[in-house]
Amino acid sequence: MPRHPALSPTLSAISGSVYSKLAQQLATHQGTVYPLHVGDTWMEPPAGCRMEDFRVADHPGMHRYTAPQGHPALLAAVAVRVAERSGVPTTPDNVLIAAGATGALGAALGALAAPGDEVLLLSPYWPLISGIVRSFHGTPVPVPVLGCETDPAAAVDAVERRRSGRTVALYLNTPNNPTGRVIPRAVLQALVAWAAKHDLWVIADEVYEDYQFAGAHSYTRPLDPERTFAAHSFSKAYGMAGNRCGYVVGPAATMGELRKVATHTFYSTPTASQLAALAALGEIGDTWVAAAREQYRDTGAWAAARLGVATPQGSTFLFLDVAPWLTNGGDGLDAFLGRCADRGLFLAPGPSFGPFPTHVRLCYTAAPPERVREGVAVLAELLGR
Repeated sequence: MPRHPALSPTLSAISGSVYSKLAQQLATHQGTVYPLHVGDTWMEPPAGCRMEDFRVADHPGMHRYTAPQGHPALLAAVAVRVAERSGVPTTPDNVLIAAGATGALGAALGALAAPGDEVLLLSPYWPLISGIVRSFHGTPVPVPVLGCETDPAAAVDAVERRRSGRTVALYLNTPNNPTGRVIPRAVLQALVAWAAKHDLWVIADEVYEDYQFAGAHSYTRPLDPERTFAAHSFSKAYGMAGNRCGYVVGPAATMGELRKVATHTFYSTPTASQLAALAALGEIGDTWVAAAREQYRDTGAWAAARLGVATPQGSTFLFLDVAPWLTNGGDGLDAFLGRCADRGLFLAPGPSFGPFPTHVRLCYTAAPPERVREGVAVLAELLGR
Protein backbone atom coordinates (compact mmCIF):
# COMPACT_ATOMS: atom_id res chain seq x y z
CA MET A 1 0.00 0.00 0.00
CA PRO A 2 1.56 3.35 -0.98
CA ARG A 3 2.58 5.75 1.74
CA HIS A 4 1.16 9.24 1.30
CA PRO A 5 3.02 12.44 2.16
CA ALA A 6 2.21 13.96 5.53
CA LEU A 7 -0.87 16.14 5.82
CA SER A 8 -1.03 19.49 7.54
CA PRO A 9 -0.81 19.05 11.32
CA THR A 10 -2.91 22.21 11.66
CA LEU A 11 -5.93 20.48 10.18
CA SER A 12 -5.59 17.46 12.44
CA ALA A 13 -6.70 19.69 15.32
CA ILE A 14 -9.92 20.68 13.51
CA SER A 15 -13.01 18.53 13.94
CA GLY A 16 -14.52 17.27 10.71
CA SER A 17 -18.02 17.53 12.18
CA VAL A 18 -18.76 20.48 14.41
CA TYR A 19 -22.30 19.49 15.37
CA SER A 20 -22.77 15.79 15.99
CA LYS A 21 -21.31 12.31 15.59
CA LEU A 22 -24.81 10.97 14.96
CA ALA A 23 -25.05 11.67 11.22
CA GLN A 24 -25.61 7.99 10.41
CA GLN A 25 -28.36 7.75 13.00
CA LEU A 26 -29.98 10.86 11.54
CA ALA A 27 -29.87 9.37 8.05
CA THR A 28 -31.36 6.02 9.07
CA HIS A 29 -33.84 7.00 11.78
CA GLN A 30 -37.28 5.52 11.21
CA GLY A 31 -40.07 7.87 12.20
CA THR A 32 -40.39 11.59 12.82
CA VAL A 33 -37.13 13.51 12.93
CA TYR A 34 -36.59 16.73 14.90
CA PRO A 35 -33.39 18.17 13.30
CA LEU A 36 -32.76 20.87 15.89
CA HIS A 37 -28.96 20.56 15.71
CA VAL A 38 -28.30 22.82 12.70
CA GLY A 39 -28.57 26.61 12.87
CA ASP A 40 -30.89 27.33 9.98
CA THR A 41 -34.48 28.32 9.31
CA TRP A 42 -37.34 26.29 7.91
CA MET A 43 -38.63 29.39 6.11
CA GLU A 44 -37.95 30.15 2.45
CA PRO A 45 -36.52 33.59 1.54
CA PRO A 46 -38.91 36.45 0.76
CA ALA A 47 -40.89 36.10 -2.45
CA GLY A 48 -39.02 38.03 -5.11
CA CYS A 49 -35.66 37.09 -3.55
CA ARG A 50 -35.58 33.39 -4.44
CA MET A 51 -33.54 31.79 -7.20
CA GLU A 52 -36.75 31.05 -9.10
CA ASP A 53 -37.35 34.80 -9.33
CA PHE A 54 -34.24 35.54 -11.41
CA ARG A 55 -33.95 35.12 -15.16
CA VAL A 56 -31.05 35.71 -17.49
CA ALA A 57 -33.30 37.87 -19.63
CA ASP A 58 -33.66 40.28 -16.71
CA HIS A 59 -30.13 39.87 -15.36
CA PRO A 60 -27.69 39.25 -18.22
CA GLY A 61 -24.47 37.73 -16.95
CA MET A 62 -25.99 36.35 -13.74
CA HIS A 63 -24.11 33.08 -14.21
CA ARG A 64 -20.75 34.77 -14.75
CA TYR A 65 -18.23 36.12 -12.28
CA THR A 66 -18.80 39.56 -10.92
CA ALA A 67 -16.09 41.70 -9.32
CA PRO A 68 -14.25 39.70 -6.61
CA GLN A 69 -14.95 42.45 -4.05
CA GLY A 70 -18.68 42.14 -4.76
CA HIS A 71 -21.34 43.14 -7.25
CA PRO A 72 -21.10 46.95 -7.51
CA ALA A 73 -24.83 47.47 -6.88
CA LEU A 74 -24.79 45.26 -3.78
CA LEU A 75 -21.63 46.91 -2.44
CA ALA A 76 -23.28 50.32 -2.75
CA ALA A 77 -26.52 49.16 -1.13
CA VAL A 78 -24.70 47.45 1.75
CA ALA A 79 -22.60 50.56 2.39
CA VAL A 80 -25.75 52.70 2.65
CA ARG A 81 -27.45 50.18 4.93
CA VAL A 82 -24.46 49.85 7.26
CA ALA A 83 -24.06 53.62 7.50
CA GLU A 84 -27.76 54.05 8.32
CA ARG A 85 -27.81 51.30 10.93
CA SER A 86 -24.47 51.90 12.64
CA GLY A 87 -24.06 55.64 12.23
CA VAL A 88 -20.52 55.10 10.92
CA PRO A 89 -19.72 56.66 7.51
CA THR A 90 -19.33 53.68 5.18
CA THR A 91 -18.45 53.40 1.49
CA PRO A 92 -17.94 50.36 -0.76
CA ASP A 93 -14.23 50.62 0.10
CA ASN A 94 -15.16 49.47 3.61
CA VAL A 95 -17.05 46.40 2.39
CA LEU A 96 -16.22 42.93 1.10
CA ILE A 97 -19.04 40.69 -0.15
CA ALA A 98 -18.12 37.13 0.78
CA ALA A 99 -19.20 33.52 0.51
CA GLY A 100 -21.40 33.79 3.58
CA ALA A 101 -20.33 35.27 6.89
CA THR A 102 -18.08 32.21 7.06
CA GLY A 103 -16.10 33.50 4.08
CA ALA A 104 -16.21 37.01 5.52
CA LEU A 105 -14.71 35.92 8.83
CA GLY A 106 -12.18 33.75 7.03
CA ALA A 107 -11.04 36.73 4.97
CA ALA A 108 -10.66 38.83 8.11
CA LEU A 109 -8.69 36.20 10.00
CA GLY A 110 -6.55 35.40 6.99
CA ALA A 111 -5.59 39.06 6.82
CA LEU A 112 -5.04 39.59 10.55
CA ALA A 113 -3.42 36.44 11.92
CA ALA A 114 0.11 35.26 11.21
CA PRO A 115 1.12 31.64 11.98
CA GLY A 116 1.15 31.14 15.75
CA ASP A 117 -0.80 34.30 16.53
CA GLU A 118 -3.55 33.90 19.11
CA VAL A 119 -7.15 34.99 18.71
CA LEU A 120 -9.27 35.27 21.85
CA LEU A 121 -12.75 33.82 21.33
CA LEU A 122 -15.46 34.87 23.76
CA SER A 123 -17.19 31.59 24.43
CA PRO A 124 -19.55 29.93 23.95
CA TYR A 125 -18.76 30.84 20.34
CA TRP A 126 -20.06 30.08 16.86
CA PRO A 127 -18.56 26.64 16.23
CA LEU A 128 -16.76 27.27 12.93
CA ILE A 129 -14.69 30.18 14.21
CA SER A 130 -12.16 28.02 16.02
CA GLY A 131 -11.49 25.97 12.88
CA ILE A 132 -11.23 29.11 10.75
CA VAL A 133 -8.52 30.48 13.05
CA ARG A 134 -6.65 27.17 12.82
CA SER A 135 -7.07 27.05 9.04
CA PHE A 136 -4.99 30.22 8.82
CA HIS A 137 -2.44 28.71 11.23
CA GLY A 138 -3.51 30.82 14.17
CA THR A 139 -4.27 29.58 17.68
CA PRO A 140 -7.83 29.94 19.01
CA VAL A 141 -7.98 30.73 22.72
CA PRO A 142 -11.44 30.21 24.25
CA VAL A 143 -12.44 32.76 26.88
CA PRO A 144 -15.45 31.39 28.79
CA VAL A 145 -17.81 34.21 29.74
CA LEU A 146 -21.03 32.26 30.21
CA GLY A 147 -22.77 33.90 33.15
CA CYS A 148 -20.56 37.00 33.25
CA GLU A 149 -21.19 38.43 29.78
CA THR A 150 -23.33 41.20 31.31
CA ASP A 151 -20.58 42.39 33.69
CA PRO A 152 -18.03 44.73 32.05
CA ALA A 153 -15.37 44.23 34.71
CA ALA A 154 -15.74 40.45 34.71
CA ALA A 155 -15.62 40.24 30.91
CA VAL A 156 -12.48 42.38 30.73
CA ASP A 157 -10.86 40.34 33.49
CA ALA A 158 -11.62 37.14 31.57
CA VAL A 159 -9.93 38.31 28.36
CA GLU A 160 -7.01 39.91 30.19
CA ARG A 161 -6.20 36.64 31.97
CA ARG A 162 -5.88 34.89 28.61
CA ARG A 163 -4.03 37.60 26.73
CA SER A 164 -0.43 36.86 25.80
CA GLY A 165 2.33 38.40 23.73
CA ARG A 166 0.96 36.51 20.69
CA THR A 167 -2.62 37.81 21.00
CA VAL A 168 -3.68 39.80 17.94
CA ALA A 169 -7.48 39.89 18.01
CA LEU A 170 -10.64 39.42 20.03
CA TYR A 171 -13.70 37.71 18.53
CA LEU A 172 -17.19 38.23 19.94
CA ASN A 173 -20.65 37.18 18.79
CA THR A 174 -23.87 39.02 19.67
CA PRO A 175 -26.73 38.11 19.67
CA ASN A 176 -24.98 34.91 20.57
CA ASN A 177 -24.93 31.53 18.93
CA PRO A 178 -25.40 29.26 20.90
CA THR A 179 -26.70 30.94 24.06
CA GLY A 180 -29.36 33.28 22.70
CA ARG A 181 -27.94 36.01 24.95
CA VAL A 182 -27.03 39.59 24.02
CA ILE A 183 -23.82 41.34 25.05
CA PRO A 184 -24.86 44.69 26.58
CA ARG A 185 -23.45 47.88 25.12
CA ALA A 186 -21.53 48.63 28.34
CA VAL A 187 -19.68 45.33 28.02
CA LEU A 188 -18.95 45.95 24.33
CA GLN A 189 -17.55 49.37 25.22
CA ALA A 190 -15.33 47.90 27.92
CA LEU A 191 -14.02 45.13 25.66
CA VAL A 192 -13.32 47.45 22.73
CA ALA A 193 -11.53 49.91 25.02
CA TRP A 194 -9.47 47.02 26.42
CA ALA A 195 -8.58 45.88 22.89
CA ALA A 196 -7.48 49.41 21.96
CA LYS A 197 -5.31 49.61 25.08
CA HIS A 198 -3.45 46.49 23.98
CA ASP A 199 -3.44 47.31 20.24
CA LEU A 200 -5.67 44.37 19.27
CA TRP A 201 -8.14 43.96 16.43
CA VAL A 202 -11.82 43.35 17.21
CA ILE A 203 -13.87 40.91 15.13
CA ALA A 204 -17.60 41.33 15.74
CA ASP A 205 -19.86 38.53 14.50
CA GLU A 206 -23.26 40.22 14.21
CA VAL A 207 -25.09 37.84 11.88
CA TYR A 208 -28.17 37.81 14.14
CA GLU A 209 -28.44 41.60 14.27
CA ASP A 210 -32.05 41.41 12.98
CA TYR A 211 -33.07 38.89 15.63
CA GLN A 212 -32.69 40.72 18.91
CA PHE A 213 -36.07 40.36 20.58
CA ALA A 214 -36.03 43.36 22.91
CA GLY A 215 -34.36 46.71 22.37
CA ALA A 216 -32.08 47.76 19.55
CA HIS A 217 -28.99 45.83 18.56
CA SER A 218 -25.76 47.49 19.73
CA TYR A 219 -23.22 47.60 16.91
CA THR A 220 -19.57 47.15 17.83
CA ARG A 221 -17.95 48.98 14.92
CA PRO A 222 -19.03 52.49 16.00
CA LEU A 223 -16.99 52.06 19.18
CA ASP A 224 -13.71 51.90 17.22
CA PRO A 225 -14.18 51.90 13.42
CA GLU A 226 -10.45 51.79 12.67
CA ARG A 227 -9.90 48.62 14.72
CA THR A 228 -13.12 46.65 14.15
CA PHE A 229 -14.28 44.19 11.51
CA ALA A 230 -17.98 43.34 11.59
CA ALA A 231 -19.42 40.28 9.85
CA HIS A 232 -23.03 40.15 8.61
CA SER A 233 -25.12 37.50 6.90
CA PHE A 234 -27.89 37.33 4.33
CA SER A 235 -28.17 33.66 5.29
CA LYS A 236 -29.41 34.39 8.80
CA ALA A 237 -31.27 37.60 7.98
CA TYR A 238 -33.38 36.32 5.08
CA GLY A 239 -33.31 32.52 5.11
CA MET A 240 -30.67 32.34 2.38
CA ALA A 241 -28.14 29.96 3.96
CA GLY A 242 -27.79 27.91 0.78
CA ASN A 243 -26.94 30.98 -1.27
CA ARG A 244 -23.64 31.59 0.56
CA CYS A 245 -23.66 35.36 0.67
CA GLY A 246 -22.57 37.62 3.50
CA TYR A 247 -20.22 40.53 4.03
CA VAL A 248 -17.62 42.05 6.28
CA VAL A 249 -17.15 45.75 6.99
CA GLY A 250 -13.90 47.24 8.25
CA PRO A 251 -11.30 50.00 7.93
CA ALA A 252 -10.84 50.91 4.27
CA ALA A 253 -7.05 50.90 4.62
CA THR A 254 -7.07 47.19 5.50
CA MET A 255 -9.78 45.85 3.20
CA GLY A 256 -7.33 45.28 0.36
CA GLU A 257 -5.71 42.55 2.45
CA LEU A 258 -9.07 40.88 3.07
CA ARG A 259 -9.79 41.04 -0.66
CA LYS A 260 -6.53 39.18 -1.30
CA VAL A 261 -7.66 36.33 0.96
CA ALA A 262 -11.08 36.25 -0.67
CA THR A 263 -9.61 36.24 -4.17
CA HIS A 264 -7.40 33.28 -3.40
CA THR A 265 -10.06 31.22 -1.60
CA PHE A 266 -13.61 31.60 -2.96
CA TYR A 267 -12.64 34.30 -5.53
CA SER A 268 -16.14 35.68 -6.09
CA THR A 269 -19.41 35.19 -4.23
CA PRO A 270 -22.04 33.65 -6.55
CA THR A 271 -23.47 36.41 -8.72
CA ALA A 272 -27.04 35.12 -8.57
CA SER A 273 -26.82 35.02 -4.76
CA GLN A 274 -25.73 38.63 -4.71
CA LEU A 275 -28.68 39.60 -6.89
CA ALA A 276 -31.01 37.86 -4.43
CA ALA A 277 -29.33 39.65 -1.53
CA LEU A 278 -29.74 42.99 -3.28
CA ALA A 279 -33.45 42.32 -3.79
CA ALA A 280 -33.82 41.62 -0.07
CA LEU A 281 -32.35 44.97 0.97
CA GLY A 282 -35.62 46.83 0.92
CA GLU A 283 -39.26 46.69 1.93
CA ILE A 284 -39.69 43.06 0.81
CA GLY A 285 -36.87 41.92 3.06
CA ASP A 286 -37.82 44.17 5.97
CA THR A 287 -41.37 42.81 5.98
CA TRP A 288 -40.09 39.23 5.90
CA VAL A 289 -37.66 39.87 8.76
CA ALA A 290 -40.36 41.46 10.91
CA ALA A 291 -42.60 38.40 10.53
CA ALA A 292 -39.72 35.98 11.06
CA ARG A 293 -38.55 37.82 14.19
CA GLU A 294 -42.02 37.61 15.73
CA GLN A 295 -42.31 33.91 14.94
CA TYR A 296 -38.79 33.16 16.22
CA ARG A 297 -39.39 35.13 19.41
CA ASP A 298 -42.64 33.34 20.17
CA THR A 299 -41.25 29.87 19.46
CA GLY A 300 -38.09 30.55 21.47
CA ALA A 301 -40.05 31.87 24.44
CA TRP A 302 -42.35 28.83 24.37
CA ALA A 303 -39.41 26.40 24.15
CA ALA A 304 -37.58 28.10 27.01
CA ALA A 305 -40.65 28.03 29.23
CA ARG A 306 -41.26 24.35 28.44
CA LEU A 307 -37.67 23.48 29.34
CA GLY A 308 -37.52 25.74 32.38
CA VAL A 309 -34.68 27.96 31.17
CA ALA A 310 -34.30 31.70 30.57
CA THR A 311 -36.09 33.21 27.58
CA PRO A 312 -33.64 33.89 24.73
CA GLN A 313 -32.80 37.53 24.10
CA GLY A 314 -31.90 37.00 20.46
CA SER A 315 -30.53 34.67 17.76
CA THR A 316 -32.34 31.34 17.32
CA PHE A 317 -30.92 29.06 20.02
CA LEU A 318 -31.12 27.70 23.53
CA PHE A 319 -28.00 26.41 25.33
CA LEU A 320 -28.76 23.93 28.10
CA ASP A 321 -26.57 22.35 30.75
CA VAL A 322 -27.67 18.71 30.94
CA ALA A 323 -25.00 17.60 33.44
CA PRO A 324 -27.49 15.99 35.87
CA TRP A 325 -28.68 13.68 33.09
CA LEU A 326 -25.26 12.47 31.98
CA THR A 327 -24.09 9.03 33.00
CA ASN A 328 -20.45 9.94 33.62
CA GLY A 329 -19.94 13.70 33.60
CA GLY A 330 -18.82 15.06 30.24
CA ASP A 331 -18.00 11.56 28.99
CA GLY A 332 -21.71 10.83 29.03
CA LEU A 333 -22.72 13.57 26.59
CA ASP A 334 -22.50 11.30 23.55
CA ALA A 335 -24.72 8.78 25.30
CA PHE A 336 -27.26 11.49 26.13
CA LEU A 337 -27.27 12.73 22.53
CA GLY A 338 -27.73 9.11 21.48
CA ARG A 339 -30.79 8.77 23.70
CA CYS A 340 -32.20 11.91 22.12
CA ALA A 341 -31.47 10.54 18.65
CA ASP A 342 -33.25 7.31 19.49
CA ARG A 343 -36.37 9.46 19.79
CA GLY A 344 -35.63 11.31 16.55
CA LEU A 345 -34.31 14.43 18.32
CA PHE A 346 -30.96 15.76 17.17
CA LEU A 347 -29.09 18.42 19.15
CA ALA A 348 -25.64 20.01 18.83
CA PRO A 349 -23.00 19.04 21.43
CA GLY A 350 -21.63 21.71 23.76
CA PRO A 351 -17.93 21.07 23.00
CA SER A 352 -18.53 22.43 19.48
CA PHE A 353 -18.94 25.86 21.09
CA GLY A 354 -15.98 25.85 23.46
CA PRO A 355 -15.16 24.16 26.78
CA PHE A 356 -18.73 23.11 27.57
CA PRO A 357 -18.69 19.30 27.94
CA THR A 358 -22.12 19.05 29.56
CA HIS A 359 -24.14 21.41 27.36
CA VAL A 360 -26.33 20.96 24.29
CA ARG A 361 -27.60 23.52 21.80
CA LEU A 362 -31.11 23.52 20.40
CA CYS A 363 -32.09 25.56 17.32
CA TYR A 364 -35.79 26.40 17.50
CA THR A 365 -36.04 27.68 13.91
CA ALA A 366 -34.64 24.64 12.10
CA ALA A 367 -38.12 23.16 11.58
CA PRO A 368 -41.68 24.54 11.47
CA PRO A 369 -42.95 25.69 14.88
CA GLU A 370 -45.20 22.67 15.44
CA ARG A 371 -42.36 20.24 14.70
CA VAL A 372 -40.07 22.22 17.02
CA ARG A 373 -42.65 22.02 19.80
CA GLU A 374 -42.85 18.26 19.39
CA GLY A 375 -39.07 17.99 19.55
CA VAL A 376 -38.87 20.23 22.61
CA ALA A 377 -41.50 18.04 24.28
CA VAL A 378 -39.27 15.01 23.65
CA LEU A 379 -36.33 16.79 25.29
CA ALA A 380 -38.47 17.94 28.21
CA GLU A 381 -39.56 14.35 28.78
CA LEU A 382 -35.95 13.13 28.74
CA LEU A 383 -35.07 15.85 31.25
CA GLY A 384 -38.06 15.05 33.45
CA ARG A 385 -39.57 18.50 32.97
